Amino acid sequence: MMRFKQGVVMLCFCILTAIPASVVHANDEAKLTPIEAFSRLPQFYSVALSPGGNRIAMERNSQSEDLAALMTLDMETGKVYYLLRADNKKVKINWYRWANDEDLLVSAKYEISEAGTKYFKTRLYVMKYDEQGSDPEQVIDWRHIKRYQENSKRAPQFQDEIIDMLPDDPDHILMAIDIARPLEPSVFKVNIKNQKISRLEKGKRRIRDWVTDRQGNLRIGITLNYETGDRDILLLNKDDEYEKLFSFNVSNDKPVSIAGFAADPNILYFKKYLGDYRALYKMDLTTREETLVLADDEYDVDGSLIYSPVTNDAIGVRHRGRHYWDPRYDALQKGLDDLLKDSRNSLVGFSSNEDVYLLYSESDTQPGRYYVGNQKEVTLSFLFDQYPDIKPDSVSPHKRVDITMRDKEQIEGYLSLPKTGEGPYPTIIFPHGGPGSRSFAGFDYWTAYFNSRGYAVMRPNFRGSTGYGYSFSEAQMQSWGMAMQDDIADATQWMIDQGYTDKSKVCIVGASYGGFAALAATVKSPEMYTCAVSFAGVSDLDRLVFRARAFVNKKFVKEQIGEDRDDRERRSPINFVENIKTPILLIHGEEDRVVHVEQSRNMAEELEDHDKVFEYVELPYGNHHLAIQSNRMKTFEAMDKFLSKYLQ
Repeated sequence: MMRFKQGVVMLCFCILTAIPASVVHANDEAKLTPIEAFSRLPQFYSVALSPGGNRIAMERNSQSEDLAALMTLDMETGKVYYLLRADNKKVKINWYRWANDEDLLVSAKYEISEAGTKYFKTRLYVMKYDEQGSDPEQVIDWRHIKRYQENSKRAPQFQDEIIDMLPDDPDHILMAIDIARPLEPSVFKVNIKNQKISRLEKGKRRIRDWVTDRQGNLRIGITLNYETGDRDILLLNKDDEYEKLFSFNVSNDKPVSIAGFAADPNILYFKKYLGDYRALYKMDLTTREETLVLADDEYDVDGSLIYSPVTNDAIGVRHRGRHYWDPRYDALQKGLDDLLKDSRNSLVGFSSNEDVYLLYSESDTQPGRYYVGNQKEVTLSFLFDQYPDIKPDSVSPHKRVDITMRDKEQIEGYLSLPKTGEGPYPTIIFPHGGPGSRSFAGFDYWTAYFNSRGYAVMRPNFRGSTGYGYSFSEAQMQSWGMAMQDDIADATQWMIDQGYTDKSKVCIVGASYGGFAALAATVKSPEMYTCAVSFAGVSDLDRLVFRARAFVNKKFVKEQIGEDRDDRERRSPINFVENIKTPILLIHGEEDRVVHVEQSRNMAEELEDHDKVFEYVELPYGNHHLAIQSNRMKTFEAMDKFLSKYLQ
């Protein structure tokens, strides 16, 4: 990580009512939108408001170089200061937070490779906000922490885990660092001004995570036995003793998770399953009485709590937007929703007095935009767009649809039709990654690109997707390539049956698990797909399990993918290359730390040995998330050429 030569630029922001409306016809705009508009990284992102409400920090991607810059904007003067840069190759800005109005905490992620195993390490830095700029200083100073190493001389892999920002003590933070024993972090109070450190609690009892209350007191320890999968949630009582609140096995039982404390330190919010769906509860720690706070009959309540910086209390939860139980915030949210109609408007930050707030707004057709509002002055000002070259009139909306599978199970999917041409359309089937994730409404740059080229898009939330209850999400266990894959094929057939899709022009495109699904489709449903694109996809389940042996979660990976080696091989596309008839495009980053590049390299070798039609693009320094601008461009250019060849 290096510091930019100090520079100052002006960034203008305007009142909401001054935002011009597009006058370009949608179909004309769709034809004019170049591929670069979709393949560029977001212009600004991860915007953070300072406690005083007068400054914001943000990361900006260079449009001409593989660089990301950390910047700060003084909203009173309009001046922007460039503080740090990262090459997004070996070093990446991971996240950043304001510790106070002057100090910015910055986590950096470094890529490491040892004995053929690739992984990350993180380090935490502090930067002073001033017009002259400052060099970053590492928060953890080994002169102060080495006395806690005991017999170990190892440097902890992760040195950026903050468990409490201590807003009432702006010079200190609480951090969890496994300095003495691996994977058992101790809790330290760290002075960000002089890097001095003191240990509050020593790592013990297989506690992997710590939780504080709203007063900054250590209250909860969460254990995990990596051999058995047993997990305990422990309460540290007034006598400094641990009491067990919950106990379960992460492999076999419905889990319980801690959401956070109320301003009252005796009230704990947590999530557990009410029937098949996760719900939000609170517990009185004095009486152990549990009260249901929010449940949903169709979806898991899986978002985080929302806190007020003024009252220090929980005021709502992120669930299908925002659910507030504080009427002040509910009124503000409704006012913004009325002003910015047909958008999903998220309050992402407040000043310490709540006068100033940061708003993120997007819709299916509107790429993300940031605004700054002032409740006292009753103003809302536009800051910037994430994708300024993509015009809303050129982007297609999404329609949530229900699709019945062959076994009568029902799944949700998102249908997006192009604004040009007429159905039946050439079609992209676009399964999500994970598989423990899901597709949502809202802007998606991949889908927007596909639609702009005249392709219909179906994003199915197949079995194994999260958010639809415990049974639905657990359906992924040891089932890659089975019912999950059938769901994707059934969603494809639904598109054909509904008249949306030209059955002779269907390509399946996916990343990560979606890449596995794309490759598996060429084996299991070859007659359905004209072509397949796998970005960072898995081709060999057995090799995936083999690679996991170097990590502490190896047992859980095997439980997820499959215990039986023969079964893993039967579900791996790489073992059935001789039967593949579908043209395939493989794309993979050489420095992928999530899915090793060998998954695509080996698949490419097998395809070549069997004289199959395929292309392989390997991205230098590429990671799992297309975080390098030149690699994102190469990916979209290769995909555009490939899809044009087979779908047009």
